[in-house]
Amino acid sequence: MVAGAEAQSTDGKARLEKVQISGSSTVYPFSLEAIREFSRQAAAKGLQLEAKATGTSAGLRQFCKGSLAIAAASRPINAKELKACAGQGVRFLELPVAFDAITVVVNPRNTWMREISVQELSSLWSKNAQGKVQRWDQVNARWPKQAVSLCGPGNESGTYDYFNKAINGDEDNSRRDYTASEDDNVLVRCVSSQANALGYFGFDYYTSNRSKLRAVPVVGGKGSVLPSVQAVQNSRYLPLSRPLFLYVNEQTLQQQPAIRAFITSTIEAGGRIAGQAGLIPLPPSTYRLVTAKLYRNVLGSAYAGTLPVGLTIGQILDRSFDEHKQSQFK
Repeated sequence: MVAGAEAQSTDGKARLEKVQISGSSTVYPFSLEAIREFSRQAAAKGLQLEAKATGTSAGLRQFCKGSLAIAAASRPINAKELKACAGQGVRFLELPVAFDAITVVVNPRNTWMREISVQELSSLWSKNAQGKVQRWDQVNARWPKQAVSLCGPGNESGTYDYFNKAINGDEDNSRRDYTASEDDNVLVRCVSSQANALGYFGFDYYTSNRSKLRAVPVVGGKGSVLPSVQAVQNSRYLPLSRPLFLYVNEQTLQQQPAIRAFITSTIEAGGRIAGQAGLIPLPPSTYRLVTAKLYRNVLGSAYAGTLPVGLTIGQILDRSFDEHKQSQFK
């Protein structure tokens, strides 16, 4: 039975299975807020919704097996996952719900790092740095001769994939000698407890922990830019801004009116939910486009299994709503 499908209770009455939204830890606060928002509606009666942060890759793996109705993702579905979904006959809708700014953070006691360039981030985080770049002055001669301490997502995380593609040119081009976790709260503690630590994770975890962390401006194609709602919406925080998604099993969506009601209300209130979750809302007109995509049942991924980085918001949205995709990605 498809996850979220209707089942029979012991007294013969129909009931709904518990529906889990699993995947990205970055999208997890959005999922929680969406569940809270929907819980006040009459359509929520009898529908048990639960959010879980397992990492984008883990969530999409479960989703493409047909055992998960809704996957949360901080990157587009990749070619391997598309093949797995097709092999299991899983058809889906790809729904953008918010933007994110992957945020580079240091401990507030760090008084010397005023900005960091894409090149310096690569020198610090690429595979070539493993076992070699051990002190901060090896990255920038003006920085102290003190030990590097790094905290970052594990390789099940979409943030890991996106950061490494944007900074190091490949999703898996990352050093391994750092504190890794798919739980962003672990990474917050890692940076906040060590004076010389640096980490990266989603903007929502930074905004909810501002007193413990300091965001570092990233020097990219638009100069030295701090992550912010305005910087992302104005396409200045490149290459570390990205769209966030919910992937929804089409069969479940068609068969379960309560789940369709949940998804519809989530998209319609998407801007408010994103703001409450500490994420960066899409423009109101874009949420209307996502709602239209839902009603028109536009299936498949607009990204054809690729992970594009450095695109402006306009380019990302154009791609997200391109309905003329190759048939194998439908």
